[in-house]
Amino acid sequence: MKIHNPFRVAFVATLGVGLGLLFIGGIQTLSTILLYVGTALFLSLGLEPVVSWLERRRLPRWAAVLVTILALLLVFAGVILMVVPIIVGQISQLVTQIQDLVDSGSWDPIGATKSWLHETFPALNVEQVFEYLEEWYNSLDFGQIGETVGSSIIVIGAALIAGFTGAFIVLILTIYFTASTPSLKKAVYQLVPASKRARFIDLAEQITDSVGFYVIGQLTLGVINGVLSAILLTAIGAPFPAVLAVIAFFFSIIPLVGTLTGSTIIVLTCLIPGLATNPNAWWIAAIYYLVYMQIEAYVISPRIMNRAVSVPGAVVVIAALAGGALLGLLGALVAIPVAASILIIYRQVIIPRQNER
Repeated sequence: MKIHNPFRVAFVATLGVGLGLLFIGGIQTLSTILLYVGTALFLSLGLEPVVSWLERRRLPRWAAVLVTILALLLVFAGVILMVVPIIVGQISQLVTQIQDLVDSGSWDPIGATKSWLHETFPALNVEQVFEYLEEWYNSLDFGQIGETVGSSIIVIGAALIAGFTGAFIVLILTIYFTASTPSLKKAVYQLVPASKRARFIDLAEQITDSVGFYVIGQLTLGVINGVLSAILLTAIGAPFPAVLAVIAFFFSIIPLVGTLTGSTIIVLTCLIPGLATNPNAWWIAAIYYLVYMQIEAYVISPRIMNRAVSVPGAVVVIAALAGGALLGLLGALVAIPVAASILIIYRQVIIPRQNER
């Protein structure tokens, strides 16, 4: 093939590459904003079934949205008001106990550690080990450590402020998207040619419904785990059962590994000496969560998710792993409804077209 004007071809190719790099750079620059918008859209679609249910009860759209948002804010405010005072109280109690031990002079952690090492490892030269530790301690540059700790505190504070700012932005966008969902859908539907619009609307409604039902399904799993955890942890004398029940609720919302992670945190908390009123609480909780995870994986979750999104179990696992690898926690949450949407298109668009040929 003969190129008549190589300079023009090279210029166009270079211009295309430059525009592509500019586009990718723009997406990277706007990644945080796009993440906020995507999260808000996901949450608004999750709230849409609740708003629609209220509308069927003859509430106007604005009232249904207002009731839904207020109920959501009240739930989160109640969780915060329930958890924060307990955490502050437990921390204050722990600090007071440590202070009492130090003031009484009966607390000798170094001596207790030496005694434990002597009893557990009789052949170990404990004094030599502590000499090595003392030399290492004296060799530390505390000035540099202090600067590192100070910069880390600043970074953590900035991250917390950014997190609260992002949560507020997502909340405002969620309220806006929830209130204007019908108009947004209508605007998107108008972009489709009239001859294909009815079919497109049908598929789009099925996809948005699957997202909403998926969010409700995950929240249902969280509520079940949270309520059962609150009952069990209170009965066995676990430390601050209300806080641990909230942990169980929030971690159950995360697909695949959420329940396991939350259960591990709860069991480890029950192992902390002096917190649980029942010394056997940790192994009772461990056995309970092992049984519960099996029931959730094989009984509760399939029933809820099959009604919500109708996605096979293998696809759920693959989608959640892929979404988590690409976008972290948000990707794992969004991956399953995305997989459900792809399956809807596959079953109702691709397969019928192939059968027609």
